[in-house]
Amino acid sequence: MSDPTISALALTELPTKASMFKPHRIVLMAIAALLVFCVIWFMRWDWVPKYSDRLVHGVGVTLLMLFSTSILGFFLAVPIGLVQVTGPWPLKVAARVFCTVIRGTPLLLQLWLLYYGLGSLFPQFPGIRSSFLWPYLREAWPYGVAALTLSFAAYEGEVMRGAFAGVPPGELEAARAYGMSPFTVFRRIWLPRAVHRALPTLNGETVLQLKATPLVATITVIDLYAVISKVRQETYITYEPLLLLALIYLCLTAILVVAFRYFESRIPTRGA
Repeated sequence: MSDPTISALALTELPTKASMFKPHRIVLMAIAALLVFCVIWFMRWDWVPKYSDRLVHGVGVTLLMLFSTSILGFFLAVPIGLVQVTGPWPLKVAARVFCTVIRGTPLLLQLWLLYYGLGSLFPQFPGIRSSFLWPYLREAWPYGVAALTLSFAAYEGEVMRGAFAGVPPGELEAARAYGMSPFTVFRRIWLPRAVHRALPTLNGETVLQLKATPLVATITVIDLYAVISKVRQETYITYEPLLLLALIYLCLTAILVVAFRYFESRIPTRGA
């Protein structure tokens, strides 16, 4: 004799599986397949092998910019969010002003101020030109990394502020009563709980960071967008390079979303 609970669950799952094959969804999938076929068959893709090495290099630069700025920005966002919750008022005001200024001005403007403003001042100082930093400061990518890092830190700093403030005070008080030092409480209780609360928003901010990386092409950093722009200039083809660019970014975004959901499912909530 079958279990009625199992039978009920099976009955509830049947409409969900069957709903995937409703007539309107079949029509939409057929239209999508037709569009993909037309894009592959009727458009020009003979240029892809010629630029494949540049495209791979561009993807590598884009990913390097994404992960380096996201990691550095997150390490900056943790103290920025923490001082807004517990820090002395000078640091709290400084953190709020930083977040307000960075979030309230366009990222492209910040990037140009760093590259064309600050970057044009360094050559005027002989001490900087003769230092070991000059080979890096004369390049464009440090300014792109700095602008993207500061932007990510400002946005994620506000997220971490809410995440730190949202951790139940009872958990922190229980850890202190157990005899943990303040640093141990922060390392073992407060920071992990705050990071877990911020993970969904961190996912979205990382995707936005990926979509912001093409801005570095405006200061001569050869990322994926810059390679596609070069393809368009040399081949006079408009739509195919842009479609390939969109497809690559869609794939990278999907990978990021799946990775963050995996980490969210692996981290225990403990009642969060």
